[in-house]
Amino acid sequence: MTHLYKTSSVLGCLLMAFAAVLPASALAQTWPAQTIKIIVPFTPGTGMDTIARTISPKLSERLGQPVVVQNIPGASGNIGADNAAKASADGYTMLMGANTMLIASQLYKNVPFNPVDDFSPVSMAAYGTLMLVANPKTGIKSMQELIAVAKAKPGFITYGSPGIGTPHHMAMELFKSKTGLFMLHVPYKGTAGYVQDLLAGELMVGFLPVHVAQGFVSAGKLTALAVGGATRHPVAPNVATIQELGVKGVNVDIWYAFFLPVKTPAQVVNRLSTEIASIMNLPDVRSVLSKAGLDAASSTPVELNAVVKKDYQRWGAVIKRNAITAE
Repeated sequence: MTHLYKTSSVLGCLLMAFAAVLPASALAQTWPAQTIKIIVPFTPGTGMDTIARTISPKLSERLGQPVVVQNIPGASGNIGADNAAKASADGYTMLMGANTMLIASQLYKNVPFNPVDDFSPVSMAAYGTLMLVANPKTGIKSMQELIAVAKAKPGFITYGSPGIGTPHHMAMELFKSKTGLFMLHVPYKGTAGYVQDLLAGELMVGFLPVHVAQGFVSAGKLTALAVGGATRHPVAPNVATIQELGVKGVNVDIWYAFFLPVKTPAQVVNRLSTEIASIMNLPDVRSVLSKAGLDAASSTPVELNAVVKKDYQRWGAVIKRNAITAE
């Protein structure tokens, strides 16, 4: 009797385990069977929005189902990201994310999701490079001169950003941390006012997307000091990287990537990753993104996961060290 009970228990456990696997397995076989939604946690017209709207019709063609883009802005992207994190893990809700969500989730208190634990990385989508520039009125013509002036006169150099926690702000915080400089941050509510005052000389230095910055540099309105990527950028091939100029560990490229809610079946994650990688390599897609100042890219889920974990810790350390908060 005892033997029979044990056999029944084991059989029951096996059946339960099999039943738990069934929904994910069945889903992977029937997916996609309905509309797929890409949540963009910022307003239309942003880099994320451009990427999502560029790939959505091509993804729709490949999957045989409509792919729609939904903008859910607010709290530096936290509201849209939380919405995606809490969606069903069925492959029908995807997040167009960026490294900004690793920053924003650590700047605000009581953020209801964790960008490392609550998402399944799918694929990298694009990179955006930042350039460190100075207003010509400062007389600063190189990164070394900026460091020298800032060290000689702590707090004298002013720099701006479109707001606390933006890539422009965090890039400078990382640069300051690595060089031991103290410069005065002037946050703006958006890009327009920040760029206007940088060009007018109300601000001395700052970071700008390389495509935007190079136009002003060519016109003599700004001085290029360095680019913040791992390598020189084709838009400004004569401008050295921060690392080349002697400051290590300041790769401040903005990356954009696709994510799914955690526990989405691996077959669905891998299928989307493969399709997105193919789309990002198409010449017309690369051309559209390039005109928007973005360099198309792709990755495996494993590669993206490694980047997410590393960057979450890196930006978290900068935020804690400098006691930065968005509230």
